Amino acid sequence: MKFLEQFFEGALWNSRFVILAAVVGSLFAGFAIFYIATVDVVYLVLHVMHYADLADEGRKVLHDSTVTHIVEVVDGYLLATVMMIFSLGLYELFISDIDQAHGSKSSSKILVINSLDDLKSRLGKVILMILIVTLFEEALNMQLNAPIDLLYLGASIALIALALYLTHAAEHGAKPHEDGQDEGAESKEEHR
Repeated sequence: MKFLEQFFEGALWNSRFVILAAVVGSLFAGFAIFYIATVDVVYLVLHVMHYADLADEGRKVLHDSTVTHIVEVVDGYLLATVMMIFSLGLYELFISDIDQAHGSKSSSKILVINSLDDLKSRLGKVILMILIVTLFEEALNMQLNAPIDLLYLGASIALIALALYLTHAAEHGAKPHEDGQDEGAESKEEHR
């Protein structure tokens, strides 16, 4: 009976390696999006080379389309970054710590994932940035035909500002004090 229990627990523990499919798939998806965004940048630069040769109307049209394409490229790079963070986070959470990420002083702290909440928080921040860039892209192409359109634009900007404030407040409100005690524990002791 002990052998069956050890065999089952070993098989159960090793089943975590199925996550490697998601890790590799997310990594390849991120590379694909990086490639697409980089090709878009190359064609954008080649297209803009003739900017000085155009008439005023042509420059205005090229300027507007270039700004829109740049925003799309930023959006693509952010999405690729999400896939990269997701891939590295899944690997660190389910398979093993990445030694190069923890041992090097030059490694980015954003790529070190300690918990599922940590991964969720980091992905949420990047996804919020994607939403902000997408709103910016839509705002560039928005036709303000009625006063309500301007109100909608202002409300969306206010909501994004609120989301950024709440994200910042949540990040800095949860950090421990220098003496090792977190703010929540300190406020509980003050109420006693």
